[in-house]
Amino acid sequence: MGTYSFNAFAFGGELDLNRLAIVLGIARKYRWEEPMKLNPVTFATVMEGDPERVYLFYFGCAVFLNCSGDIIARFLDGLKQHVDVVKIPPQLAFREEYQLEIDSGREAAITNDYAVMQNYNQAFTDIICFVIAKSVALERIEERVDAVFDEVEVLIANLGKGTLEFPDRVMAKLASSILGFKFTSIAHIMVLDKPDITWDDPEADRLYLTMAHLFELDPRYQEIKHKSETLLDMTDVFSTLSHARRSARLEWIIIALIVIEIVLFILEMYRHR
Repeated sequence: MGTYSFNAFAFGGELDLNRLAIVLGIARKYRWEEPMKLNPVTFATVMEGDPERVYLFYFGCAVFLNCSGDIIARFLDGLKQHVDVVKIPPQLAFREEYQLEIDSGREAAITNDYAVMQNYNQAFTDIICFVIAKSVALERIEERVDAVFDEVEVLIANLGKGTLEFPDRVMAKLASSILGFKFTSIAHIMVLDKPDITWDDPEADRLYLTMAHLFELDPRYQEIKHKSETLLDMTDVFSTLSHARRSARLEWIIIALIVIEIVLFILEMYRHR
């Protein structure tokens, strides 16, 4: 029997785990889908049986296992010395809490807030960390998408007033943000990927699929994808209108120059006469 508490946080951007490993003196390479597991007090790699640990993910999330608020705060303060992205406030704006209870006398259950398992399996803690880390990372992207929608809403309001000035810099920034949402949600957060352990462990697979469903990982990803495509369509419309306006302005300038040249030619003829 036992209880395991999880606290997940999303930072302002991705974490370079291999660079952090060099700083911490950890002699190994981390793949994109592999988290770095550290002792939150010593910053060393976790040892078998460590009751407290932190999982760091490439896509900019940390999940603390059985860590008090004081330990979490001290670890984040220490991490700021090595990782710039942690310094971006508010680094704790996106968070998720979960609990795993091991009790052979209770029926297995999986909910939004806790899971009950009859037997302990290391894969359970890894999967819970993976899912709630994805959830807070998606929450971070969702807020950014909404912020971009607010920017586009201002452009639409200006368009309604007849203002067609859309600088290329603004359009490029919007397009970069939107493409970043799509790339991050697919490549970094790996929303569509399952942990390798789920292929060999039916119980772990059931836990992952159930939690992924409860946290609506796929629907949230689809929503981000849909909003990103909508924003790209809007950006394309704005760019087309802006280019059309500049082309029309250029045509009028050319016409004006031709008229000026004709007038100058006529004046030159009269002067010679």
